[in-house]
Amino acid sequence: MIGRQVPKVTFHTRVRDESIGGDNPFRWEDKTSDDYFAGKKVVLFSLPGAFTPTCSTYQLPDFEKLFPEFQAKGVDAIYCMSVNDTFVMNAWAKGQGLNNVSVIPDGSGEFTRKMGMLVNKDNLGFGARSWRYAAIVDDGKVTKWFEEPGFEDNCGEDPYGESSPQNVLKNL
Repeated sequence: MIGRQVPKVTFHTRVRDESIGGDNPFRWEDKTSDDYFAGKKVVLFSLPGAFTPTCSTYQLPDFEKLFPEFQAKGVDAIYCMSVNDTFVMNAWAKGQGLNNVSVIPDGSGEFTRKMGMLVNKDNLGFGARSWRYAAIVDDGKVTKWFEEPGFEDNCGEDPYGESSPQNVLKNL
């Protein structure tokens, strides 16, 4: 993975637009890989699903909390990706009170598949999801890679440690 360019895909997102008014002031906005990764040094972490225990209790909150330390080491942004649609990702971000981490909805799993990280989680009723990993991406190129061990379809475990914010920060 190190040295590889991130896949070129388009993400279908919903963004807040107060000019719309009403109870649901959001509009569709397509964003590309370049919008997220070009010209920036970012941390990307991907996980099996929004609202899931490890993701919601440890990984996402700790990346949010440690953002100033990542910034001090030259990181411009932290992105959390999951094979979930934009409605789910936005609701999760709101529920987590995110200010520092941005979410990327990979609703169809295209980015995740092209990264080689798509696995079946049918054993949990999830369908196709991302294996848990993190990466340092500098101007669209992966410079460091943190993949959880045991990559396989329908893995009965959810390993967590390699892609933890503490481990990523230690290796910056």
